[in-house]
Amino acid sequence: MRDALVLIVEDEVDIAELIEFHLEREGYQTHVVASGGKAIERVDQERPDLVILDIMLPDLDGLEVCRRIKNDQTTRDIPILMVSARGEESDIVVGLELGAEDYVTKPFSPRVLMARVKAVLRRHAPADASGKIVLCGGSLAIDPGKHSVEVDGKPIDLTLTQYRLLQFLAVRPGFVRTRDQIVSAIRGEGTVLSSRAIDVHVAALRQRLGDAGNLIETVRGVGYRVADEHRDMQPA
Repeated sequence: MRDALVLIVEDEVDIAELIEFHLEREGYQTHVVASGGKAIERVDQERPDLVILDIMLPDLDGLEVCRRIKNDQTTRDIPILMVSARGEESDIVVGLELGAEDYVTKPFSPRVLMARVKAVLRRHAPADASGKIVLCGGSLAIDPGKHSVEVDGKPIDLTLTQYRLLQFLAVRPGFVRTRDQIVSAIRGEGTVLSSRAIDVHVAALRQRLGDAGNLIETVRGVGYRVADEHRDMQPA
């Protein structure tokens, strides 16, 4: 999605310039603001395709900026990629719960950041004409219409909870989901779940999927994601 407009919200000049340089080298348009208040104004005026949002900002912090963007019907669909200092796991979780799509931690590799940007801008999971969600070069296929999963063309028998879990993660590959988000998304009638029970279901799902289970990545302190084969991954 080249020529996309990316709003960079960062008060550290050297970091803002680094992000801007690499985005523009990849063909993106950029605007830079250094405060939360300016970020809200720019989002209202320009409707950027992506907001790269630092958590620590003067006036309004990044979490409040994220909250306001996601609570506004006219801007809530704009994806947000949060940037945080290491050790801010609780802030990362809050940001994801507020609606941020993903996050990177400082210090970050520009290559990883660009890969995350590309993943967010794709917005939608790869799907074929039938509506299947196809991952890992086609080796894993999820068919919502048939409520079925295949690995290398062979059907995999999953429980209802395991299927819902896999589908929820696979709809947006590369995007991190917290345990509480997963619980809210897959809880059904007669299903009792806790955030920690998700770890047990993930372990069982990985085992059922065999080698394809490696697609489900643990993001320590946050939750899980299905690997996006199109981007560089950091070790989980």
